[in-house]
Amino acid sequence: MKKRDYAGDLRALGYPKFSYLKEKKSPDPKELLFDALDERDLDSRIVEGLPWLAVTYVDMDWDWLVQNASLHRRQNRLGFVVALAIDLARPKSDNERLLKLRQQLEKLETIRLAEEDTLCHDSMTTTERAWLRAHRSPTAAHWNILSDLTGREP
Repeated sequence: MKKRDYAGDLRALGYPKFSYLKEKKSPDPKELLFDALDERDLDSRIVEGLPWLAVTYVDMDWDWLVQNASLHRRQNRLGFVVALAIDLARPKSDNERLLKLRQQLEKLETIRLAEEDTLCHDSMTTTERAWLRAHRSPTAAHWNILSDLTGREP
């Protein structure tokens, strides 16, 4: 199976960190976000772009995305990304975008899992896991995600 070109797909959707890549056809944002969240291991530069994707394409089909994330037990990853997207949107005071993201976060809260997960970095070592458990943000801890990613501008 061919590996998805996540960097190229993010570039096609306008992600500024990959603007140097060649232009290509734009993918469906919800499918890109789901596929990325379902990866066991993903380049951290791609993972950093996921909150941007959620805040930029806030009108994507969230029902499909939440349902599929839940079917694959990725709802905590999605919840964490949406929480970071809210942090990205807050300084811009875009109330409509914030409202849409908060609505999705509320849905995800009701199906949040108790099990610990990573944000697409399942191969991290035991030492890395222990360090992240001690140093992750309150948001990451809430979503049971081992990650040091924050909702700051990329």
